[in-house]
Amino acid sequence: MSKALTNLRYQEIWLTFPYRQANCCDEGEMEPFPHVQTLRKFPKEELVGKVVMVRFDSTNLLREEEQDQSSQSVSSAVFTIKYLHEAGAKIILVSDWRKKTNSQLHDAETVADMISSVIQHRVVTIKCDYSAVLLKMEVLKKADIFLLENLSECKEEVANNSKFAELLSLGVDIFVNDSFSQSHKILASTVGIARFCSACIAGFHFEESLCQLKKVARTNKRPYVAIIGGGNLYDKAAALHFLVSRCDGVVFVGMMSFQIMHALGLSVPSYLVEPGAYKAALDIIQIAHDRNIPILHPMDFWCMNEHLPEKMGIFPSHNILDGWLPVDLGPRSLNELNSLLVKCKKILWIGPVKFKFSGQCADGASKLAQALNELRQRNCDITVVGNMACQAMVMESKCVLVNDMIENASVLWEFFKGRKLPGVMALDRAYPFGIDWKSAYCNPAQPLVVDIGSGSGLFLLGMARRRKDLNFLGLEINSKLVRRCMDSVHQYGIQNGYFIVTNATTTFRSIVSSYPGELVLVSIQDNLYHLVQCPNPDFNNPEHRWRMLQRSLIKAVVDLLALDGKIFLQSDIEAVALRMKELFLKNGKGKLNLWNDQYHARMNLGEWLEENPFGVMSDWEQHVIDRGDPMYRLMLSKSSGIE
Repeated sequence: MSKALTNLRYQEIWLTFPYRQANCCDEGEMEPFPHVQTLRKFPKEELVGKVVMVRFDSTNLLREEEQDQSSQSVSSAVFTIKYLHEAGAKIILVSDWRKKTNSQLHDAETVADMISSVIQHRVVTIKCDYSAVLLKMEVLKKADIFLLENLSECKEEVANNSKFAELLSLGVDIFVNDSFSQSHKILASTVGIARFCSACIAGFHFEESLCQLKKVARTNKRPYVAIIGGGNLYDKAAALHFLVSRCDGVVFVGMMSFQIMHALGLSVPSYLVEPGAYKAALDIIQIAHDRNIPILHPMDFWCMNEHLPEKMGIFPSHNILDGWLPVDLGPRSLNELNSLLVKCKKILWIGPVKFKFSGQCADGASKLAQALNELRQRNCDITVVGNMACQAMVMESKCVLVNDMIENASVLWEFFKGRKLPGVMALDRAYPFGIDWKSAYCNPAQPLVVDIGSGSGLFLLGMARRRKDLNFLGLEINSKLVRRCMDSVHQYGIQNGYFIVTNATTTFRSIVSSYPGELVLVSIQDNLYHLVQCPNPDFNNPEHRWRMLQRSLIKAVVDLLALDGKIFLQSDIEAVALRMKELFLKNGKGKLNLWNDQYHARMNLGEWLEENPFGVMSDWEQHVIDRGDPMYRLMLSKSSGIE
């Protein structure tokens, strides 16, 4: 295989390319995109008088170059703030910034002045140590738009510290994330804060960027070719597997090309070989071979003399002489690359055309940008990813669409690796959450039972078989578990059971409020990590586990539960069960009481239900019982109470 690929030129490999039917493989298939609540679809009237925190992207909003202030990415970020202001919301802006983004940046006051000039509204600075009462009653009287201090100075931000995230959320009604470039990170200001706000929404810039991501993932146009620049093949191996398994061809134009050449058996100077990348490169070549698609590298390079940097020469890629260092793509590589791209209908360019000894602007990047710009004008679908690649496109064309560019390559690389983006998952709460109840249930008017964090569905599926007079709904954040549960529903012909992939903490009200029947029972049991977007590494610590049950969820359950409806709580940790009970009683508006009080008093029993009242165990409950440990169970009942 190596010799065959090595001896072929670009054009020879590509002769039958447009007519080739590549064998698609399952490797690299991705989870469906989550439902994301967006500012565009959020009811504007619900913003009036609300305190809204906006996490903005400082690299967009605070650019030093004046010409960048009119770019569409900046415009969409500005539009988010102006839209909220015009809707009557009080706005708190929060971000991190460094001098490398803009040499004029110093303190928060300077940044506030810059934002004021961009959005044409006064911005006032505040610190993030105010109490909720002070924030609402005193500070918010001074202006309509505020800026918190620089998050880059807060170590709790990168650590996603829960207390810091809660501090950020004090007094905040709605959180708007407009910093897509940080969506691959777990930060207090993008992920942690989502646990404490009643609504979490994507801003206009975030929404546009997410649409770009979806566009790249689609293979709706063929041939679809990926042009790969940059280095670190070993770290990006999983992402490259995805691209090679999805595209109709892959062309390497950066440092990674030397790793491919090395794996193909070509002569590569040792200083250009990346440690540990050989096996990963071989795997990528094998996937391409199995799918019968080309995987290509440059034919020649411009090189500079190591001792006389001003002296340049062109060398074949497999025969770079000692003392010469590659700095750019050679003319043959560029000509053949252009002839290949002419036949494409969709092209992804990710990463810089830059080598170890290249200058800031390589001529190869400019010529590639020119070629792509011409193809775009011929209706070829082009996406350019990464700061240097985007800069090259902008320099060669004044009419590049924002939909053609994604400036932060790190987000896309993480996405291609098959990893869920924490910043996106934190917004997994569509508004409103539309459910076709007639399709879900044979009789959607029957009373409803909801299991929050339904896991593998053992409890709910068992209940559905026993009680045909009730409908059962499982809310679970793990999409694989939900697919298995729905497979069981179809396999066993269950017509009163249904499961939804969601974070119930903030979608419970939206989902259940549209149900045509009564809500008679809510079950919260087992692993409470189902109630958050990202499992907490300290989950086994009871202190962390009960904190995952949020007040917004409790209020939604109490509001929607029918009179005499029940809430079943259980855990294998007594402290967690006690805390859940306390939180429900505290936030239950005086409408909840212990259903088992009189029974226990009469029988002189303890606080907990000794047996499962339903006779059906969940998967976690069965596991705990099997290992000989106790489960702590209790039941709450809703009465009319006092508001």
